[in-house]
Amino acid sequence: MSDMSTRSGSPAPAESKPTVRGFVIDRGDGKAQLPGSLHTNRRLSQWLSLATPGVVQVMTGKAELGQGILTALQLIVAEELDVALQAVVVLSASTERGPDEGVTSGSLSVQDSGGALRHACAEVRGLALLSAAQQHGLDVGQIQVRLGCMVGPDDQVLGDYWNLLMPEDLQAEYQGRWQPKPVAQRRLIGVVRPQRLDLPDKIFGRPRFIHDLRLPGMLHGRVLRPPTLQAQLSNWSPSELGELPANTECWADGRFIAVVAAKERDADATAQRVKDRLSWQVSQPLPQARDLPDFLRAAPHERVVAVQRGSSELPADGHHFQADYFKPYLAHASIGPSCALARWDGRQLEIWTHSQGIHNLRDDLVLALAVQSQAISKEDIIIHHVEGAGCYGHNGADDVAMDAVMMALRYPQQAVRVLWSRADELSHSPVGSAHAVSLRARTSEDGLLTHWHHALWANGYSSRPGRAKTPSLLAASECANGTALPLPINPPLASGGGADRNAVPAYDVSNLEVINHRLTVMPLRTSAMRGLGAYANVFAIESFMDEMARELGQDPLSFRLRHLNEPRSRAVLEAVAQRSSWWSQRSQEPEGVGHGLAWARYKNFGAWCAVIARVQVAQEVRVLNLDLAVDVGMAVDLDGICNQIEGGALQSTSWTLKEQVSFDQSGVTSVGWDTYPVLRFTEVPEVRVHVLDRPEQAPLGAGEAAQGPVAAAIANAVFDALGVRVRTLPLNAENIVRAMEASGS
Repeated sequence: MSDMSTRSGSPAPAESKPTVRGFVIDRGDGKAQLPGSLHTNRRLSQWLSLATPGVVQVMTGKAELGQGILTALQLIVAEELDVALQAVVVLSASTERGPDEGVTSGSLSVQDSGGALRHACAEVRGLALLSAAQQHGLDVGQIQVRLGCMVGPDDQVLGDYWNLLMPEDLQAEYQGRWQPKPVAQRRLIGVVRPQRLDLPDKIFGRPRFIHDLRLPGMLHGRVLRPPTLQAQLSNWSPSELGELPANTECWADGRFIAVVAAKERDADATAQRVKDRLSWQVSQPLPQARDLPDFLRAAPHERVVAVQRGSSELPADGHHFQADYFKPYLAHASIGPSCALARWDGRQLEIWTHSQGIHNLRDDLVLALAVQSQAISKEDIIIHHVEGAGCYGHNGADDVAMDAVMMALRYPQQAVRVLWSRADELSHSPVGSAHAVSLRARTSEDGLLTHWHHALWANGYSSRPGRAKTPSLLAASECANGTALPLPINPPLASGGGADRNAVPAYDVSNLEVINHRLTVMPLRTSAMRGLGAYANVFAIESFMDEMARELGQDPLSFRLRHLNEPRSRAVLEAVAQRSSWWSQRSQEPEGVGHGLAWARYKNFGAWCAVIARVQVAQEVRVLNLDLAVDVGMAVDLDGICNQIEGGALQSTSWTLKEQVSFDQSGVTSVGWDTYPVLRFTEVPEVRVHVLDRPEQAPLGAGEAAQGPVAAAIANAVFDALGVRVRTLPLNAENIVRAMEASGS
């Protein structure tokens, strides 16, 4: 039933109807190919503004998620324009200004946004040099740029960016007449270590996060949700709630139940009272958690042969290997729950969100509101990115924004702030898909790989907004006239893949088959999580390589190098072994301490990362040391790279040792830190990052390169310590005991 008031409003104009967004920049438009996001945002003014003398304002469509992207972009701009770092002000993403760069994901921000800014700044620099040369009758080659000033022969100052260029100069499209600096002329990149723009506020507790944002007279909203995606409301009796606190309302639209109050404590108290009185009917029970691997293999699915070369049949001779691996559902488990603010003034809708894709979110809001009583055009929706707790994937940020919009439309002229609870966050955010992998391989008699077969079963890894014909926002599926959530899909393998990301081994093998079984049912809502399928696939591949090497009596490092001809792949493996202070001394370790090696090139065309793990196994697995060698091409911000690799390594350690979504047939049961444990500060290993800087190469993202190799390195180290192969994640006591029982240990 719905009691939402009908409000007047014109339907969205046809031209504002959003198009379905792809996973990568569409370059099939017949235009000259431009670097990164510059291709679809070609005007210089979409990236830079010189409106304030002495200040370069930088616009980006990428979101700061704690990965330090604002700092990296500041460094790139200061380098290419030859201005002081302090003169560069990087603005957070907003649909009101700047480029549309889709979603901040896939470790692409430095490549796409940074690449675009490098070339846009080179163009602006060239325009300023040309203007100075023309005004003073000089050749461009006679002029240098120093701290934003054009300096001619005899150190004569000829002007600066702010008086040599007019606003209309930046309205021009990029022409590519000037190229970025060569390596030899750089004075910042690879030299300075800039202060992170986002850290001082965070360290000193100053307001910066969306949770800190307060708007005058704002209301506070809470949502009561069904326990499963299909559960139906059995009862709704507002009369049973009794008298509510002053300025507090509770209302329902289908399965969407909202509480709005003037005071936050009243919103919380009323939401708890409503929750205690609600009952839901779960007509489609979830599968048994203990049978999840079998469920994945038996569930309805579509079968896609991702890669096929040579023969899929394994000859009878030689050595044969087979193993099955499993990764459970994983939660984002952000420390700060999802939060958003929205305000509707009767004409324009304004939203503050920590979504990773504000333009995609806007497209989905248009779709969702078109079937509600209040249709709003795309042009009348403004979305601002405000930093929130990091998640590196699709968490509840977009959903809570829709929640806030639903409430703001009911209370015009008043901002509504919606904050999810910890239980909301862990039970209603999209999760990373459970993922089963079966591997088969053959080597010749002398141990050379000849055949490899990789089969996987998982839900799709993307149900982000803006990529389907129906909205993927939770509230849009819960309203009385809402639409069902679209099934999660996978990006094409050519752009990195989804469930099959890194399923193609990077080793030299003549006969290869990779098969992806995408489930067409969705017990738990799945979407993008850091690394997508790379975490499960690399865990399986690198564990399998270790198993084969040991069974063949070969050294794990030598066995890998034997099947690698690509120089940069070999380089990271050799570097991590050489630079580790303890890898060469592993034979001297006491009983219960083990060492493991793994590597991968993210997406098979991104950053290279090799890992050595040192673990101790007693009552539980404890990771003592992690050494990581990484090649991200040109190192734009060394500190940022190290932070990203270290952060990814620690998150992967937490996933690998502890994390899994638990559920029964009525819903998710891991709704707090006691039931969804994460790595604690006391359990953090020593992490050393070794960066192989290649200043002549294009920069690559670092954020997701470590996830899979760390998991496999830890698993291989556990085997080294115990002599038992654990193929089911997480590597907790329960799964280790099961593996020991299965092996007869």
